[in-house]
Amino acid sequence: MALIELLEVTKTYRKGEHVVTPLANVSLSVEAGEFFVLLGPSGSGKTTLLNLVAAIDRPDRGSIRVGGVELGTASSSKLSDWRAEHVGYVFQQANLVPVLTAYENVELPLFLFGLSAAERHKRVAIALEAVGLADRATHLPKQLSGGQEQRVAIARAIVADPEILVADEPTGNLDHESAEGVLDLLSRLHRERKKTVVMVTHDPRAARYGTRRMVLDKGELKEEVVAR
Repeated sequence: MALIELLEVTKTYRKGEHVVTPLANVSLSVEAGEFFVLLGPSGSGKTTLLNLVAAIDRPDRGSIRVGGVELGTASSSKLSDWRAEHVGYVFQQANLVPVLTAYENVELPLFLFGLSAAERHKRVAIALEAVGLADRATHLPKQLSGGQEQRVAIARAIVADPEILVADEPTGNLDHESAEGVLDLLSRLHRERKKTVVMVTHDPRAARYGTRRMVLDKGELKEEVVAR
């Protein structure tokens, strides 16, 4: 059964006097447990689709159901609560708070759930261990490498144990070695923790980590690429 279902989804934006259509009548189904990779050039609508799946944005037309929840018609407050519980977002830049330690950055999302300090500590410790940074818990972002910062960001994304990880060009600002480390980590989380991963990229080398890959170009899904 599909975890993520998009049916004839269209999204438009107004840019000055022009209407831009990043997505036009896009239909897509992603099964629970997939590592789904969306390829495409810059401006093809990849991030727009990711933001719709993560309930950060809403479609103009069409249906988006994730885990049985219709995202297009849910209230803003319901979407916010749903997103906090079910989706972990990994951005191209780590977006860590510079004055907070790695531990404190990872802990931040947990304050939304009213957990005790002991429970927060347990979850942060598990998340940092999962990304191999338990020994960097007290380090500030400026004391970490770019790859380590992104791994902290992934720990922050998984600390609430969401079903879905969405990743928007997560290796775009990293050198080759750091990028491979981040992709290996996402792949391990997919395999060992049974996370459904939806990643967008324009890099074919990153795409090989997916269990299924498709191409989005000019707002339309045009072809499927056979997985490795």
